[in-house]
Amino acid sequence: MDRRDPAPAFRPDRRRWLAVCAGAASLCAGAPALATIDGLPEAINQAGRQRMLSQRMSKAWLAIAQNVEPEQARAVLNRSVQVFDKQLVALRAYAPNAEIRQTYAEQADAWAEYRRALQAGAPGRDAAPSLLQQDDRLLALAHRGTVLYEKASGQPGAQLVNLAGRQRMLSQRIAKFFLAAALPVDAAASTAEIGKARTEFAAAMRQLRESPRATPRIQDELALGEQQWVFFDAALLKLLTARPGPAAPAVATAPLAPRSLAEVFVSSENLLAVMDRVTGLFSAAPAA
Repeated sequence: MDRRDPAPAFRPDRRRWLAVCAGAASLCAGAPALATIDGLPEAINQAGRQRMLSQRMSKAWLAIAQNVEPEQARAVLNRSVQVFDKQLVALRAYAPNAEIRQTYAEQADAWAEYRRALQAGAPGRDAAPSLLQQDDRLLALAHRGTVLYEKASGQPGAQLVNLAGRQRMLSQRIAKFFLAAALPVDAAASTAEIGKARTEFAAAMRQLRESPRATPRIQDELALGEQQWVFFDAALLKLLTARPGPAAPAVATAPLAPRSLAEVFVSSENLLAVMDRVTGLFSAAPAA
């Protein structure tokens, strides 16, 4: 299927898109990017957000390559680059020990390469495999930084901030691989990664819901996250021929309509907005 065909595209309701931006203000176009760190819980939050941004930028790049919600995708990409930059500066400055400082020095090098790839001409299929390799390298370093900040905290709630923050990353990683499979870039491997991430997301939601540190407000947000997951998962099933279990899902044989790609893009943003709020609530929870 030629992605340039002028087929009618799914257009999300403008009010819904604005609601998503309001829900994840620091992540959307037009909102200020706040990278101030006032303690280790917020450092874990921002370190974990770097993981998510590594995947979100590739998701937006792949969407642009296929003309999927191009205006929103460009806004997401541009703003994500800005937020990543600001948070990297803040995380390096706040680093409380040599191991964390070294990790963020390595992250800065990986980010410089990845950013050049993101901005090197128009997105397209030929450049996609290399870009995805670079985002995986950046993701690994961002995850290492998050774990090290959690270890430095030593607080009982730090693991939950990390876990909730990782849900943001999974929402974007799943959508990224959906768009990669549709391009297509190694569709079989992409759908296998979707199956793995879906299983991890569901398990982590159960752990967050069952935590005694999940206040009534957090429980309300988690319930909203579950609702958004239902919409997101339904859109994913346009690609998958059967619901995956532990094994990798099968690859759909029919080409995907532009509407299906747009549904995944928008629903992943909705889910991200909710999980960003959940992470912030766990981050702000009292240490005791």
